[in-house]
Parts: sequence; structure tokens; C-alpha cells
Amino acid sequence: MTPEPQAPDARSDDPLANKAQAWSALFSEPMSALVQRYTASVGFDKRLAAADIAGSLAHARMLARQAVITAGDLADIERGMAQIQAEIAAGRFEWQLALEDVHLNIEARLTALVGDAGKRLHTGRSRNDQVATDVRLWLRGEIDQLAPLLADMQRALVELAAQHAHTVMPGFTHLQVAQPVSLAHHLLAYVEMFARDAERLADVRRRTNRLPLGAAALAGTSYPLDRESVATELGFDGVCQNSLDAVSDRDFAIEFCAFAAITMVHVSRLAEELVLWMSQNFGFIDLADRYCTGSSIMPQKRNPDVAELARGKSARVIGHLQALLVLMKGQPLTYNKDNQEDKEPLFDTVDTLAATLRIMAEMVSGIVVKPQALRAAVTRGHATATDLADYLVKKGLPFRDAHETVAHAVRLAIEQGVDLAALPLATLQGLHPAVGEDVFEVLTPEGSMAARKVLGGTAPEQVLAQVARHRGRLVKV
Repeated sequence: MTPEPQAPDARSDDPLANKAQAWSALFSEPMSALVQRYTASVGFDKRLAAADIAGSLAHARMLARQAVITAGDLADIERGMAQIQAEIAAGRFEWQLALEDVHLNIEARLTALVGDAGKRLHTGRSRNDQVATDVRLWLRGEIDQLAPLLADMQRALVELAAQHAHTVMPGFTHLQVAQPVSLAHHLLAYVEMFARDAERLADVRRRTNRLPLGAAALAGTSYPLDRESVATELGFDGVCQNSLDAVSDRDFAIEFCAFAAITMVHVSRLAEELVLWMSQNFGFIDLADRYCTGSSIMPQKRNPDVAELARGKSARVIGHLQALLVLMKGQPLTYNKDNQEDKEPLFDTVDTLAATLRIMAEMVSGIVVKPQALRAAVTRGHATATDLADYLVKKGLPFRDAHETVAHAVRLAIEQGVDLAALPLATLQGLHPAVGEDVFEVLTPEGSMAARKVLGGTAPEQVLAQVARHRGRLVKV
């Protein structure tokens, strides 16, 4: 049998080097290398290093203000942390599997650099409230970088919409031609979706921005901590009010993943439409070559791979939400080792969403619209049938009678193989004597659009007003 690989050796002067004996004299045998590898999280949670250092420095400063540690200890801690930050930034920090996670790695290095002051840093806290603080700090920073990406996505759609307030296209229900709308109106529907996503993200930030530090392992601490001052220094809006909940709560991570999943569903719906619209069967748009790929065997192909992959990545993010929900559903209070599994789904959700929003905004900005193909598609589905019904209602017919009359007109158009607007006036008058020559004004796609002047409607004047509203709103983001 091949010998089991051993974990990397830790520094000999590191009091936490042998993780198996680091806990207490209670343990009579060292942790096996297999268990070390299985339980270690440093391979992925080291990305929390900046948040861990920021939280530790705020904690140390508070301990000094409260006379729990000396000013000299604080100075040593700050000096050591500055060196650790420099080592991490330069890629010279030695991450050790035997030290399990980002917290113990940094604490061990600090102790090696400054001695007893490093050992005093952990006074009044536990890794339970430490990691909860780190994840909240890190996620808050990521949220602040995602908000502008959501704004960029909306701007790309708004600017494309601004060019096409008068470009008519079929609006669909059940993927069947329903009524004429403008392309701008269609695009602005996605702006509304992403605007709601931005509101959700802001809500997530507020609930994320609560400080768990000071809850210690689960019951709080007997040291005279000033939790509010730490919260202020770290930019938190307040502190978690129950120590049990503070260390075990992962609602903020679940809520973030829920926001991300909804956002990616919106991305996926848009991506699906771009894929359809680019296909020869629709031919509504062209995507720039830089967002397409070819085929290894069919030289004529231009595949919308970016849009397809964005659609596919939504499944990944939705899966991460499910993973976190299942992770938490059976956990008793308080902290459990299960919670180590919250980070990889959360990290990947952030990475996937950020990358997708960036590339989708760029791709939308490069769309080439084919107005003639869009207009031709409107005429294939008798899209102005509702307009004819409304016309008859305005002539005095009850709507249900008008609806039935127009159904007969559509049947005649289908039988004759023509659009509704191509039926002769005499034919329409034969269906109902109230029909006059002015009927053809409402049977054109442009007339149909122009008539829908209600707030939120597809009339060009309403659409342009919405474009202006969104532009003004997005300037403030």
C-alpha cells in the first residue's frame, strides 16, 4: 500500500504548529493526516485573510482601550499584522494545511513574529464569532462591488432601448405572437427585473452588516468588551443581539445566494431570448463575433456560446442556494462544523455572478438589431386582433361580442393566407356594420403601439419617458 501523504510541517517555533496537540491535554493521540486534509479549509477560506486581519485589528484595539491587553501588546499586534499583510500581498505567506484554516494560520504567524502579544489577540473571542465576522465583512465588500455591475447591466439595456422606441416587434405569450410592442419596451422589462435585483442586494447588505464579534464561542464573554466600538470601526450598522444566533446564523449567506439565484434567473431568461433571436428561425439580432464561437466540423456556424453559458451558469448558482438551505436545515444551535461548508458555495456564487454580469452587459452593448425582421414577425401572428376588438368596443359593442367578431375575422385571414390588416373593408364590414374606413389605422403594428399610452405601456412616448426615468435613476448609482 502506498504510504499516506503527510501534511506539510509547521514551523517548529509555532505554538499551534501541531494541530493535534493545539487543543488541550485532553487528546491522547495526534490528528491523522487524512483527518487534517478532510477538515482543513485553508485551501479556500484564505481568501478571507483581509477580512480576518481587519477584524483582528479592530478587536485588538478594543481590547487595548478596555485595558484587557496593554498598549505595547497592541503595537506588537499591529506591527505583526502589517508584516503578514505584506507577505500575503507579495505571495510569500506560507499557508499550512496543519493549521486548518485562515484564522489559525494568521494567528500562528503573528505569534511567531511578535510572541506573547500574538497569543493574547484571541482573548474574548472564538473562531465561531471570528469566522462569522470575517464572512460578513468579506461578503459586504463583494456586495459593494456587485452593485455597480448590476447598474452597468441596466445601463446597457437602457441605452439599447433608447435607440429602439419605435422599432416594432411581436410581444409573445406562450411563445405565440400576441400583440405588437416596441423592442425598447421589451428590453426595459429586463431593466425592471435587474432593478428589483439591485433592491434585493441592498436589503441583503443591511442584514449582512451586523457584527457577531463578541459572541465568543456561543455565550458571550466575561471580558469587558465594547462591541459597539468594534462595529463602528469596521463599518457595521450594529451588533448581533443574541450570542447564540450570532455564531450560528447564516441567513445572510442564504439570502445573498437567493438574491444571486433570482438575478441569474433573470440573466438566463435574457440569454435564452438572445439565443432564440439570433437563430435563423427568428433572425431578430446579431451578436458580435467576440461573443460567439464556431463549430469544429460545420464552418458556417456562429454559436452564441456566451449567452448559452450564462444560461447554464444560472443552474450552478441556483444549486448553491439549495446547498446552503440543506446545509442549515438540520443544525441545532449553535455552531457546528457543517458551517465550514458554507464558504465554497458562497464564494463561487459571488464569482459566477460577477463574471456573468460583466460579460452580459458588454454583450448587450454590442447587439445589432434587425428592425425589418422584427416587423415582419409581427405580421405572422395577427398581432393587432386585440386592437380590432378594442376598436369595436369603442363603437359600442360589448367586449365579449367584439372578441367573438374578431375571432371570425382572424379565421377568415388564416383561410385567405393574409394578415388581418389585409382583409378588405367590405369583408370586415360584413362581420359588423360598425366597422369604418378608420379601422386600418388601428390594424397597423405602429398604430397598435401608439394607442397604448397608459403608464407602463408600449407607446413610444411612454417608453421614452421610462428610458429617461431609468437614466436619471442610474446616474445616482
